Amino acid sequence: MGHDHSHSHGITATGKHRKRLVAVLCITLAVVLIQIAGALVSGSLALLADAGHMLSDAAGVFIALLAAWIAARPASDQRTYGYQRAEVLAALANALVLIVISVVIFTEAIRRLGSAPEVHTDVMLFAAVLGAVANLVSLLILRGAQKESLNVRGAYLEVLGDLLGSFAVIAAAIVIMVTGIQAADTVASLLIAVMILPRAWHLLRDVVDVLLEATPKGVDVRMIREHILAVEGVVSVHDIHIWTITSGVPVFSAHVVVEDAALGARGADRVLDKLGSCLGSHFDTEHCTFQLEPATHSEHEARQHA
Repeated sequence: MGHDHSHSHGITATGKHRKRLVAVLCITLAVVLIQIAGALVSGSLALLADAGHMLSDAAGVFIALLAAWIAARPASDQRTYGYQRAEVLAALANALVLIVISVVIFTEAIRRLGSAPEVHTDVMLFAAVLGAVANLVSLLILRGAQKESLNVRGAYLEVLGDLLGSFAVIAAAIVIMVTGIQAADTVASLLIAVMILPRAWHLLRDVVDVLLEATPKGVDVRMIREHILAVEGVVSVHDIHIWTITSGVPVFSAHVVVEDAALGARGADRVLDKLGSCLGSHFDTEHCTFQLEPATHSEHEARQHA
């Protein structure tokens, strides 16, 4: 006897915060244009690196918005979960783009170490300060939403990295203005490249966990098993699986062995209601599928697998 305690897919976690992402996208694109112009005028690799990083962030936010729109499409017989995994694939693309950007910046910075060109620090400093202010505004916009979606979290982390990158450019501009050491620009570029990689790695790791259907973070399978066994009429539980379709959409399934008395119409409904309520209230997992089995069926399966 099976039962699916679920709700409609509804809007994804990223979709709920679409307006925030659109605002950040507009701010980021505007600053990128200013920083690219500033980098070309000043000759600053650090400023160009920061602009490239912000451009990749803008691309990531755009991909996240596109994925949220695709993910909202209804399920079909061919794709029973719809397109909700599109958000996860977007986060994967975002992480890979960040890695490529960091490698390109690192390579160019190494090439410049031997002969750093002269940098016009006034333009460099102005563009970097403007970028820092824009990044602070974007962080405030995304702060409340970044815990609910992989893509919003990815955008938040990228903007945070941009802020640190802007500070590095500001510091490099001040060093050059005070000491005349042009290599400070190249060093700042290397710092930006180094800052990007850990954030890209963490995002990539989270995406891989979802694609490999790992148990969601913060979920203790042992405790779930104990809660299920505590439900009246339950004898044992096996084949427990819990995974994530996309951000904010955990899914649970299990085979639950129950007493014969609990297999009647009213008894089964009562057990299923208790199981669904238990998972929903204690573990924030509303999409649950339970297969109820009599003890004799469980013994038969055990003999088959012996």
